[in-house]
Amino acid sequence: MGTTQRLDKILSNSGYGTRKEAGQLIRSGNVTVDGVTVKDRGMHVDPESSVIEVCGERLKYRKFIYLMMNKPQGVISATTDNRHETAVDILPDEYRGFNLFPAGRLDIDTEGLLLMTNDGQLAHDLLSPKRNVPKTYYALVRGVVTREDVERFREGVTLDDGYRTLPAELEIIRQGSDSEVELTIYEGKFHQVKRMFEAVGKKVKYLKRLRIGNLVLDENLEPGECRELTMEELDMLKASVFTPSDS
Repeated sequence: MGTTQRLDKILSNSGYGTRKEAGQLIRSGNVTVDGVTVKDRGMHVDPESSVIEVCGERLKYRKFIYLMMNKPQGVISATTDNRHETAVDILPDEYRGFNLFPAGRLDIDTEGLLLMTNDGQLAHDLLSPKRNVPKTYYALVRGVVTREDVERFREGVTLDDGYRTLPAELEIIRQGSDSEVELTIYEGKFHQVKRMFEAVGKKVKYLKRLRIGNLVLDENLEPGECRELTMEELDMLKASVFTPSDS
């Protein structure tokens, strides 16, 4: 047996619009619970044990949604904004009723892996400074990235505000006037990757997040596209935030 919830909340969390819109569906007699038409939007129901039908179609209840998004440039990691398009704005219509939000942030000009979910606890765990969940980026950097830079990143670098970063793993893919690298960091300070390279006299020209913990961006996702995580991916992501003290 699961936990009972208000019927209008169950419908809203399952993609049937806002709470108000779900309430209108219920009052209009379009919802049945275990074969009985109900019109009380505040009725408490266990969605895991009861059969709920909306307009004759059985509701497939999912408490949480987990989407992998390849965030494009020009889109901000927020739910609402007056000036810019948000990650929520570009969600497919089928997910708009789930109250999804980005678990963490990417700068407006940074592409790549963004987790969209309504699981507040998992989002909190992923972002908690106590967890030190690794995040890996591909970067195109103006300037020759050297072995000395690799060592400095490994020791932690001092940012422009005096903060010293945790040790980070820098891998040189290609050296040149523009260098290609992969960087793994274990925290999420404001503009951290860009500021780390500025600390060693270089500038990030392009940045893309490839991985959060054990979750890797699907190479088949075009910028702006998203898909639900597989059960295996979700398990791997949750394993990223497990610590012995949790047991």
